[in-house]
Amino acid sequence: MFDNISEKILASLKKVRGQHKISAANVEEALKEIRMSLLEADVNFKVVKSFIDRVKVKALGAEVLQGVHPGQQLVKVVHDELVTTLGGGAVDIDVREKPSVIMMVGLQGAGKTTSAAKLALFIRQKFGKKPGLVPADIYRPAAIEQLQTLGAQNNMAVYPTQVGQKPEQIVEAAKKWAHDNLIDVVIIDTAGRLQIDEELMSELQRLKEIWTPQEVLLVADAMLGQQSVSVAEGFHSRLGLSGLVLTKVDGDARGGAALSIREVTGVPIKFLGVGEKVAQLEVFHPDRLASRILDMGDVLSLVEKAQEVMDEKGARESARKMMKNEFTMDDFLAQIRMMKKMGGIESLLKFLPGMGDVKKQLSQMTPPDQEMKKIEAIISSMTAQERRDHRVLNASRRERIAKGSGTQVQDINRFVKQFEQSKKMMSMMMKMGGGRGGMPFKPF
Repeated sequence: MFDNISEKILASLKKVRGQHKISAANVEEALKEIRMSLLEADVNFKVVKSFIDRVKVKALGAEVLQGVHPGQQLVKVVHDELVTTLGGGAVDIDVREKPSVIMMVGLQGAGKTTSAAKLALFIRQKFGKKPGLVPADIYRPAAIEQLQTLGAQNNMAVYPTQVGQKPEQIVEAAKKWAHDNLIDVVIIDTAGRLQIDEELMSELQRLKEIWTPQEVLLVADAMLGQQSVSVAEGFHSRLGLSGLVLTKVDGDARGGAALSIREVTGVPIKFLGVGEKVAQLEVFHPDRLASRILDMGDVLSLVEKAQEVMDEKGARESARKMMKNEFTMDDFLAQIRMMKKMGGIESLLKFLPGMGDVKKQLSQMTPPDQEMKKIEAIISSMTAQERRDHRVLNASRRERIAKGSGTQVQDINRFVKQFEQSKKMMSMMMKMGGGRGGMPFKPF
């Protein structure tokens, strides 16, 4: 979502990086372009003005630190003010009560039902608490069935909403259900409308009075741009929002909503929906997002992603094999599958510093994740013996593997050669202390 705005801001800052000192003239020129980039990204004009004014004051008033290039100092000022605009720091969700009650509200189509299931999974994994889902949207025919299906797929308790029950009756009856089923956190999926109306708001206010929630989370569609800000203001004025879940940030939205909504409403963004799968919910970290936008990387998020899918014992064993040059194609296949769980190569690049230009180059080439699929098919077409020791791969075996994987013999030859080169490189890096199980592999 932020690729376009990131590219334009970085282009503006590059012009200042080459200067020997920060002056009113070069700062003004850079900020003029940044202003246009933010407005084109659908950032609220008041937020843009406030942001630009703060950057200008700090950039021109700051003393140049010893050993820090003036251009780099401007980048730091822009980064710090982006963090401020986005909210300063991550805000935890309140699940201290038993049961804690969370109301999910928002317009129809924003992704409330899916977000409710995502949040339940997140709470179970992070806090070790038992979540329970309450379908209270009786107006959208598939909403109740959708939440029941998501609950069944992820082994989560779902209140058995009956046809004919009113939302108020559902929430009232869910109190006893939560108590009987030892639910720690109750997540109520409420109804939405195509737009805010009095009937919707009155219903939500009644539900809030029946069972006082610890959290009222607005699920907002990032694709709406500035409209999502007015939606947030409308819900906040009537319900007193405690946080926001911004959905569809993996799409081609221009990013204006995320950069506007916190400063305009004062309501913190708590989560980002980064995909359609139930596991694809991220805690919103303003500092990390600001670093990504400025191509400074986000290593902490990358480490967290790795910890979710990586077995520490397995990582140590991989490191040992690399050190002794015993890394096999089976091990390599395991790493490919681990990277797929983390989102793939293209997804991971955004977490690494200075990868903006690389991502741009990759967009004009065959996507690396497609190449990895080809490699996965090649290894999967090998026998167990061939994966353990690729030296047995003679001409007839390579021809069989090519047919089985839908590739050419030349692809097999190239992959084997690159695998051997990578093994040597990884072994050297490990002996020099250059890593603990990385995968410096060049795809086809």
